[in-house]
Amino acid sequence: MYFDLNVPVGPVTEGSKKGKAPASSNDVDWSERDQAALDARLDVLAHLGYTVVALNQTIRGVFNPATHKNTLLKIRPRKDITVLRRLTIILTEDSEKGFGLVNGNTEILKSYDIIALCPTTATTFSLACLTHSVPSPIAAHIITFDLHSAPRLPFFLKLSTLKVAVKNGAAFEIPYFPIVKRGMGDRARRNWWSTAKEVVRVLGGKGLIFSGGGYEGDIRGPKDIINLSTILGCKQDQGHHAMAVTPKSLLLRAQTRQTYRAVLSEPRLIMPDQPAEEPSSESDAAAQAATPAQPVNKSKKRALEDDQGSEEDEVQGKKKKKKRKDKQKEAV
Repeated sequence: MYFDLNVPVGPVTEGSKKGKAPASSNDVDWSERDQAALDARLDVLAHLGYTVVALNQTIRGVFNPATHKNTLLKIRPRKDITVLRRLTIILTEDSEKGFGLVNGNTEILKSYDIIALCPTTATTFSLACLTHSVPSPIAAHIITFDLHSAPRLPFFLKLSTLKVAVKNGAAFEIPYFPIVKRGMGDRARRNWWSTAKEVVRVLGGKGLIFSGGGYEGDIRGPKDIINLSTILGCKQDQGHHAMAVTPKSLLLRAQTRQTYRAVLSEPRLIMPDQPAEEPSSESDAAAQAATPAQPVNKSKKRALEDDQGSEEDEVQGKKKKKKRKDKQKEAV
């Protein structure tokens, strides 16, 4: 079972704090032509061996429930492949004071199966790893990066910060579309190689997922991505975990957003209706016969022998007294 949790749908929209959003950004009309084009991409993914995919809707800046519209709700489900809904928020400088992941927006965010954050500053990176990775109804499950825009990330990957996010259950995503997309410049590809290797080196190949992030011509099979991960510095089993095991555990954690404080089920104490029946005497005898004899200690053995000797002496003394009484009677 392989996963691709980043299948982009539609353009990147701009989030607005106040007022109405532009009509061209959020009021997307999902036509039959768009549905047919998406079905063709899903057919390719299913043919390559993917069983679970996540359609990705991306916004930049701030998530505003008053102007935001979930366009993925209109997509028809499929039987051959599991289709999930994902929301990605690109965190900019305007997002440092808040970007909409608050308890008041919990009901609207429940329409998405996965929430991902893409930090672009040091402040938003710390917020994504330390604050918004904690299990809650508004927790972020994926932290992704823009790996091809610059030779280096705009913030330092501190190991302690990354470990907190991994401990909370979040995963770090490496989209591979810049390295396989046609028309991508050499500089962008060099940037992707350098930044992707840095992410793998700091994390040690753990807590990673690889996803597409591209369109129909930018998709590769799971085995190809596992081989690509070994070039970046991952081991063979780590590459397999990044495509199959880690995404599965991530989706299990994502289901806890629908519960109270990430609790999957309420434990119940089941008491027996009737007390256990006492074993019969025959069964006790059989059990005692079946149990092997315990070895006797030497001191206990001596004590038993002494007790037996004293009992024999008492019996012999009684016999001697009886013989004496019989002789005295005969003499009289």
